Amino acid sequence: MKLMRWIREPYITDFLTERNYDVRVSGNARWIDQKCAADVITIIADCILQYVEGQPNVVFTSMDIWHGEYTIANVENIFKKPNPDEKKARNEYDKFFQQPMEMLAYAGILRKIKETEKSGRNFYQVADGDLLEYLAVRERNSLTFLNAYITKVLTDSGLIVAFEKFFDKQTKDAYFDVKEEFSTFTIANTKINGKVECNRIFIKILNPLAFTRSKLGTKSGRISKNKITLDMLMYNRDNFRDINKPKEMTRRQYAEKVGELPMSRYTAYISQKAKRVVRAFNDSFRGGFSEVIDAHQHNEKAINIHHIFPETEYPEISMYYENLIALTPTQHFNYAHQMGNTHYVDRSYQNICLIAKAAIIQETIADLTREQIYEFRKFMYVLVIGLDCDVFEHIANDDFDSAVREINLAYV
Repeated sequence: MKLMRWIREPYITDFLTERNYDVRVSGNARWIDQKCAADVITIIADCILQYVEGQPNVVFTSMDIWHGEYTIANVENIFKKPNPDEKKARNEYDKFFQQPMEMLAYAGILRKIKETEKSGRNFYQVADGDLLEYLAVRERNSLTFLNAYITKVLTDSGLIVAFEKFFDKQTKDAYFDVKEEFSTFTIANTKINGKVECNRIFIKILNPLAFTRSKLGTKSGRISKNKITLDMLMYNRDNFRDINKPKEMTRRQYAEKVGELPMSRYTAYISQKAKRVVRAFNDSFRGGFSEVIDAHQHNEKAINIHHIFPETEYPEISMYYENLIALTPTQHFNYAHQMGNTHYVDRSYQNICLIAKAAIIQETIADLTREQIYEFRKFMYVLVIGLDCDVFEHIANDDFDSAVREINLAYV
């Protein structure tokens, strides 16, 4: 199995610097489009990687990707689109896959092969598999790339000054000016000839930049009243089960009152993908050995990725890397799930796994040469939910000693 390269942000900077994205030269308005949200880009990158696995030079179309077995099994219902086998779904599905793929081709991550007269479709190959893997790992990576890519295109196209003026002034007049300048530029230099379409694309340009700069952006065709938040950038927004939980109730009490919600298709998909990422990370940086140090650690490779807090009981943290740990089969089925009963998690071993994971997360965060897939605050959130204890919300950033102490106290 090919190890992931785990590229860092300097790679993205070098990649973009080598290319000229001037829209005045290309005349291509599809360097970004309405469906190019960070979560969509991550899913499409993942679907492409699964489709080309073992045959990196294969040529494919957007239809090949959304008709692929992996896509149908994992993505079909995530964004509430009709079944891809229904004729009425074709145009919507095609845009869902085609638009991000066109963006990836303009960026140079995919290689676009000129469409043939016979098929009338665009064909692609993977041009930079490492960067495609980077996008597929998590939405944050796609957002990081989007911000750098959008900035580079605007800079090469002579538009960056107009956007920076808006971020500097943050007024209605400045918003109107940048919106008008973008529309005028796009109509003059591309095949788009209407402001309505320009405005739809404008949202996908302005808001990622606004979020990264912690600034106002656009909402409902106007300057936003508040700073752009991460959820506003996503095509598919998560609704956690305790969003309306009364403060006087614990999460467990609230869950019992309202009833447990089943895992959504999207949650199930990103939970399974998270397992692949953690296993790839463990293979790359720990040689595939278990994250729990005991007598079984070196007897066999850690091929099992275990949810410390079960995904069926805690779907809202099932996709967090901080809730996943690499174990050997013996550790997984003899200790985490005694007698191989996957419906039961041994609390004593759960405690051991959390302490081990805390050490792994601390070690990873301290090593700046590694891809930073873990975050201390996300680990605290996992503990808040899994242990139903708000004390972890108040632990200072990177205070692993306090976190470990509170973990042990929770199991006394």
